[in-house]
Amino acid sequence: MEFNASPQHTLGVEWELALIDPATRDLAPRAGEVIDMVHERHPEVHLEREFLKNTVELVTGVCQDVPEVVAELSRDLDAVRAAADELGLKLWGAGSHPFSDFRENPVSEKGSYNEIIERTRYWGSQMLIWGIHVHVGIRHKDRVWPIINALMTTFPHLLALTASSPGWDGIDTGYASNRTMLYQQLPTAGMPYGFQSWAQWESYMHDQGISGVINHTGSMHFDIRPALKWGTIEVRVSDATSNLRELAALVALTYCLVVHFDRMIDAGEKLPQLQPWHLAENKWRAARYGLDALIITSPATAEAWVKDELATLTQRLAPLAAELNCAEELELVLEILDRGAGYARQRALFKEHGSWIPAVDRVIAEMDQLRPPR
Repeated sequence: MEFNASPQHTLGVEWELALIDPATRDLAPRAGEVIDMVHERHPEVHLEREFLKNTVELVTGVCQDVPEVVAELSRDLDAVRAAADELGLKLWGAGSHPFSDFRENPVSEKGSYNEIIERTRYWGSQMLIWGIHVHVGIRHKDRVWPIINALMTTFPHLLALTASSPGWDGIDTGYASNRTMLYQQLPTAGMPYGFQSWAQWESYMHDQGISGVINHTGSMHFDIRPALKWGTIEVRVSDATSNLRELAALVALTYCLVVHFDRMIDAGEKLPQLQPWHLAENKWRAARYGLDALIITSPATAEAWVKDELATLTQRLAPLAAELNCAEELELVLEILDRGAGYARQRALFKEHGSWIPAVDRVIAEMDQLRPPR
């Protein structure tokens, strides 16, 4: 298992978006048409077909900083939006859809996707969910798991900031991120097992190969994992955002955290860790309560409000963000705390109108209204 280490803290982002029929506000399985149209007109734009035929994934190249990521995604989003408009479709960015029937959303024609459905059956067929994956380059494999374990202590921060999936099958689930609860039902998804070294990870992956797990699924779908091909840590915690402005905040926070933890290793400092049971509890609390979660912040079980923790973390990382040319984007974390995360905006409209239609319309509108800062 060769890790193609990255000498610099490069960045890459994958953003999953869905297509909506504006008449019904339901999902439209027409991603193939949109992707083909964009590829024909804009060959420089990298799009991928995803698990469902209603989904378009925007994929950046290897970027040097957050503004480059945001600029590339903005260009790609414009191309996708233009193609969708021409086909009479709208773009949807959220962790899940509040009323679409998963049984009526076809899976893309790809061998590994069909294999996942065949193996996981009921739970696998429910993956009507979308997320954001942030890759940050790491210079040596021995740094990967110490940094991942430190990042796991910030899991509730990254999830609460982006949680945007309160509705499912027409009801309010009571969760800020129902996507998180759904996705962890897959046998290869969920939290990593707290590996303490690269050797332990290699041994684990060797076992998965012998047992046939990798043959069935192609990879392990942990919330945070190494990406060997790219030499990155891939952070897969967050729900998809409805807009590029909030995505910029997430990418800046994730980037600063990885660089911060990497520099702690350089300085010989001890990286933060929490017991597995605290990590699991924090994940659940963030999925359930979002920005109103009371989270565990120390091995001794001290607690704090995640909203307060995010404000403090943003302030602490501000000098590093300025150095990394993403101070403006990191500051947007505070804006989300003031505005409320996506789940709260959707839920408020559902409570007011007794229907998810206004919430769907709000999510669609935010793609145009909440634009990146530069």
